Amino acid sequence: MQAASRITNKQARWLWLASQGLSDTPTGPLDVYRMIEQLGFVQLDTIQTVSRAHHHILWSRNQNYREKMLNPLLAKDRLIFEHFTHDASVIPMKALPAWRRQFRRMEKKANHWYTEVAGTDLMRDIKARITEEGALSTHAFDTKNDRPKEMWARPPHKRALDYMWLTGELATCFRKDFTKFYNLPERVFPEELRTREMSEDAELDWLLNEAIDHIAVGTAGEIQRFWDASTSVETKDWLCKANLIPVEIENADKTITQAYGAPDIEARLANLTAPSSRLRIVNPFDPVTRDRARLDRLFGFDYRIEMFVPAAKRKWGYYVYPILEGDRFVGRIEVKATRAKSELTVFNFWPEPGVKWPTARQNKLHAELDRLGRFVGCKQVTWETPFSLA
Repeated sequence: MQAASRITNKQARWLWLASQGLSDTPTGPLDVYRMIEQLGFVQLDTIQTVSRAHHHILWSRNQNYREKMLNPLLAKDRLIFEHFTHDASVIPMKALPAWRRQFRRMEKKANHWYTEVAGTDLMRDIKARITEEGALSTHAFDTKNDRPKEMWARPPHKRALDYMWLTGELATCFRKDFTKFYNLPERVFPEELRTREMSEDAELDWLLNEAIDHIAVGTAGEIQRFWDASTSVETKDWLCKANLIPVEIENADKTITQAYGAPDIEARLANLTAPSSRLRIVNPFDPVTRDRARLDRLFGFDYRIEMFVPAAKRKWGYYVYPILEGDRFVGRIEVKATRAKSELTVFNFWPEPGVKWPTARQNKLHAELDRLGRFVGCKQVTWETPFSLA
């Protein structure tokens, strides 16, 4: 194995932002599918504090994006499909042949998670109705929740739909007002991709090569966590055979981490340029912030989402957005859109320790809030408490 190359912390941050589309100014010609293809996947989320995560993630990369632009790629063009990475996500359709691996992995898990519905008449009846009637949502069925006192409890038909979606027996056909409609996979997935055969080794090889391509440099754990479609043991075994470049990455705290670079890492480093100085309010589920350990290691930004933390125990707030400027995180902000009133309200703002906020940086934040407001149809930005850095 060749000697490891040293990558400075600045280079590592620039590589990560460039590979995930947050390096360039978010303007210019818009190609939504190409953005998703560059990212590898986009996480879906129901919460709409300002805009749902998937829309916000795409808007952060090109602010010409609008919320109505995503569903046609799923429902009409069939360029993307929905399934489970570390969470529900949209994934480029080209990944489908290798994704059979994830259908199989999810089936093993689902057989433990949904033991009461697996293989039942309920599942067969639901599938028969979809076969006969076409795409249906959960609202087409009516079974009663048999565990009403349990948190996150779902009625049997929802659990059956979840099971068949996770295992690939059903596929998301389209969404309407974020409600998922299910159909048979042969009616959703392109035939050539749905029937293309790959060996298990080829599936794993494709997915992990894609992972390192999307993150540029990373540890074994970071490569594995990108898709969450392999175990740590499978990933480490693959790394022993993969054509990757050993690298040493300087972290934000000046420590060194042994990692791996994409096969073309030298060319990427040679062509590396500084990220745009644009200030962006990014989503908590943005690919750049999703892996909290990687975020802390590269940027020294300790970030947690506190939606499920009791209010009295939160350090920050319910839904707090990281603020990225250039190649560093300079603060965090709690903001909510009230679309009916056309109002974007800032509840709290926290500068990062050691980051100064002169007038120029404050003006950048106000400009980004204005842009975010226009994105969701809010003409007015208000601060619940006056802007203060005291």
